[in-house]
Amino acid sequence: MISVVIGIHVFVSISLIIAILLHSGKGSGLSEAFGGALPTTFSGTTIIERNLNRITVILALIFTVTSIILYISFIP
Repeated sequence: MISVVIGIHVFVSISLIIAILLHSGKGSGLSEAFGGALPTTFSGTTIIERNLNRITVILALIFTVTSIILYISFIP
């Protein structure tokens, strides 16, 4: 059981790092390389950036849950 949670935690950690690095900063980020030519919505963000935001939030929530599970499982 713990091995599965650790595996999920490692996978989510790496995915979260990649998702954060794909976000655009003040200038242009790596997300522009994948969807810079797509039209923007009224808020000024592309569809890919909105989906990337959603993916990042979901990964962060999974990371938090797995961190709490691992913390509780290793309490003496």
